[in-house]
Amino acid sequence: MNQFKPNAYIQPDELTLMKILVTGAAGQLGSYLVEALATEHQVTGLDVKDTRWPVKGAEQVKGDVGDYRLAMKLCRGMDAVIHTAAQVSVDRSVSDPVLDARENILGTVNMLETATKSMVGQFIYISSAAIFGNPVKVPIPEDHPTRPLSPYGVSKLAGENYAFAFMETYGLGVTSIRPFNIYSPRQDPASPYSGVISRFVDRVKEGENLTIFGDGLQTRDFIAAGDVVRMVELCLGNDNAKGQAFNCGTGKATTVNELAALVAKLSGKKPEIEHTDPRKGDIKHSVADISLARKALRFRPATKLRDGLGGFF
Repeated sequence: MNQFKPNAYIQPDELTLMKILVTGAAGQLGSYLVEALATEHQVTGLDVKDTRWPVKGAEQVKGDVGDYRLAMKLCRGMDAVIHTAAQVSVDRSVSDPVLDARENILGTVNMLETATKSMVGQFIYISSAAIFGNPVKVPIPEDHPTRPLSPYGVSKLAGENYAFAFMETYGLGVTSIRPFNIYSPRQDPASPYSGVISRFVDRVKEGENLTIFGDGLQTRDFIAAGDVVRMVELCLGNDNAKGQAFNCGTGKATTVNELAALVAKLSGKKPEIEHTDPRKGDIKHSVADISLARKALRFRPATKLRDGLGGFF
């Protein structure tokens, strides 16, 4: 990895106008990125789905990241590509690992190749904390061993490795960001891909009880989507970020029991909290060590969990 250059740090508001392609632009993180970046830059969003959050001034293109001709057309003239597009369901990756590999690995390789051939200056790959598997120490640093538990985790790790291989082989400027548990009101609670926060919020709004797998003492690092966007902004045009992989979390552990109690309190209701059998293969503790991002990017997560959850009600 590259050594840090403190004088290379660039505040986002010091950046000149950039042409940026965001893949997965109709998704939770991608939509926030398009919205935030379009205020200062020329942004194009790509997704197989129509966006539910159109942004004035941003171009929205419907298409697949696996489409070579389309990707070449869109990458041409871009200063940066932010690759968020992915198949994000662990369960789906287990039931259909071939589809997962096709979308997450081959789709990523296609974007890397077209970005390289188009001489894009920076490629920001949105990876996942799922690459680590069961942690051997917590908080989890970037150099923690990687042994994913699911095909999804494997495909995200493969995409990250391909990205850095393109950097070493072809000179593409690559940055990888590894979000832990992203949340926002744009998560669809009806989707099988939603996280525990969306499921809890949906159930409490419907007047249903909250179900916790196991004893609820398992910990997670919940990071607001807006803070992930902030890290991406800090990486854009920043020489410190090129060649680096950054954990993206708050560095704070929250038990599922604490999360359920907080959701219940903010809702103003009094749902019963039920415990059921633990899920097979569920990781007990997962919290990010974000000291590298603090040092290299001056990253500070700004959203407290209580405040972030307040946006759901």
